[in-house]
Amino acid sequence: MIEVAFWIIAIVLVGSALAVVLIRDVFRAALLLIMCFFAVAALYITLNADFLAAVQVLVYVGAIGVLLIFAIMLTRDLRHGNPFNRISGPALLLALLVLATIVGVVIGTDWDAVSQTSNAVNVPVDEPTTSHIAEALFNQDNGFVLPFEIASVLLLAALIGAVVLVRHKEKD
Repeated sequence: MIEVAFWIIAIVLVGSALAVVLIRDVFRAALLLIMCFFAVAALYITLNADFLAAVQVLVYVGAIGVLLIFAIMLTRDLRHGNPFNRISGPALLLALLVLATIVGVVIGTDWDAVSQTSNAVNVPVDEPTTSHIAEALFNQDNGFVLPFEIASVLLLAALIGAVVLVRHKEKD
């Protein structure tokens, strides 16, 4: 039953991702992107990654999706689009190159060696993953507390810098 749900969700995910790229209406493309985010969260649920599913819904659907919709709704002259849309050939070539690189890395990776690393966390199949993720991230010996703190300070500095730049431009 889980396998059937996984494949149905995967088909919905791929279909909506293709529709995001192929559809011309930007607002509908943003809605389809939000559907992609929900489908990824559903895939996480089928894989028993409940914490990742919750983060996917909160961060991507809740924050990024709403931000995209809000930005699209505030954009003037949305129907005419971008008149300088002449880079579709090089963009397609770049996208195909990135796709080939990703496929090459996925195929060339020795997944057995990756799963045997010392940082791998063995989680039983029917157990929630939240405590195991917290243990792996915030472990005293080989956790990631310091990188999290550094990233939070960098984000705070970027936010303060953006506020200073915006306030400086308003005074001029």
